[in-house]
Amino acid sequence: MLEPIVPTVLSVRRLPHADPNLVRAYGGDPSKHISLGLVTCDQDDPTYVALDECTKHAPVDVIFAKSFYAGAAHASGRLSGEILGVIGAAEPEAIEHALAALVRCLEHDACFYDADGKRTVTVFPHVIASLGEYLSREAGLAPGDPMAYLVAPPIEASIALDAALKAADVRTVKVMTPPTETNFAAAWLTGSLDECEAAAMAYAAAVVEVAGAPKK
Repeated sequence: MLEPIVPTVLSVRRLPHADPNLVRAYGGDPSKHISLGLVTCDQDDPTYVALDECTKHAPVDVIFAKSFYAGAAHASGRLSGEILGVIGAAEPEAIEHALAALVRCLEHDACFYDADGKRTVTVFPHVIASLGEYLSREAGLAPGDPMAYLVAPPIEASIALDAALKAADVRTVKVMTPPTETNFAAAWLTGSLDECEAAAMAYAAAVVEVAGAPKK
């Protein structure tokens, strides 16, 4: 149980000199976001974490990141996955360093886990020890703060969030009630690193328990 499901990075592309109109349309500032990096992946929440991670390794901004409706199982094409992330920087070298960190995070760190031994229920009980510029801004926290990033299907997530909040001295930063774009539910919690880890462990255990006994 809780075997990792490693994300598949479906595409990684660079635009060394992006058209200013494109940059502006995707939320960037053409005066400082000259170069862009674009990535798609079959797991959205690990990609949000990886986008945050890349801001710790290079002077880049996440200018666009959105999940796709109904998730990777209902993608619009073989390269779509369930998220598109776009980073911007003043020069191509920063994009290269950031993309390397992003892919490394997806290959070796952030991923969903199998919660029922069949991959029909999955959970994302991820703890970010030190937030980067992107998710700290989204969460309203300071860069460097720890945060538990918790995701599961609707009923599992609801029971698991209750368990996490009771198991650790954490506070809610944001709760995304179901359905998210991919028909899951999510929560961001913060506290000390130890407490965030305790919350994530309780969350994962509760998802496994609900998956095994859905009518209790």
